[in-house]
Amino acid sequence: MALLVNEIFFSIQGESLFSGLATVFVRLSGCNLKCPYCDTKYAWQEGKTIDTDEIVKRVSSYKCGLVEITGGEPLLQDETPRLIYILLEKGYKVLLETNGSIDIKIVDDRCIKIVDIKCPASGESDKNNMINLKRLTCNDQVKFVITDRHDYDYAKKIIKLIKTDFPKGNILFSPVTGLLPLERLAGWMLQDNLQVRLHIQLHKFIWPGRERGV
Repeated sequence: MALLVNEIFFSIQGESLFSGLATVFVRLSGCNLKCPYCDTKYAWQEGKTIDTDEIVKRVSSYKCGLVEITGGEPLLQDETPRLIYILLEKGYKVLLETNGSIDIKIVDDRCIKIVDIKCPASGESDKNNMINLKRLTCNDQVKFVITDRHDYDYAKKIIKLIKTDFPKGNILFSPVTGLLPLERLAGWMLQDNLQVRLHIQLHKFIWPGRERGV
């Protein structure tokens, strides 16, 4: 069993509710969406085929219990759920960052899914698999990357579709860096008394201008 891997690296988690924690990242290659603001376009095609055993060996070398499977879009590869299962069985806490276009039910429920719901400015909002909103566990997270007011209003409508017992603090609103000022998004949220979490990409503050391996 093997996967097409773009990079494996050890860094500080810059996004999600695990922001600030040391994490091993396994970035898989390939993506079925082409968002204009994507900050990992290099992962759309670049990659090397690596056996799962070797991936697990590299992960274990960092001696860190938190692992994130990211991309690209990890669920494009049929073997991704198996890799997640193996890591879970070995005692790792596993995060999966997915673009929300593919059914998450194929992934072990013990895995924490970070599901990105695409807003209109992405040009890919018609690819959202809205059934995923019904398949979330209370440990999962939902992320909206917001470019402008139209995106914000769209996100407000979508969160009404999320099941009522889902933790509001697990819903993340993140501004597109360089396009939507953080304070503007924060102001909209306060004005609407919106009970979701303002979310920033911490790694871009720690390593500004650096793209890979952070």
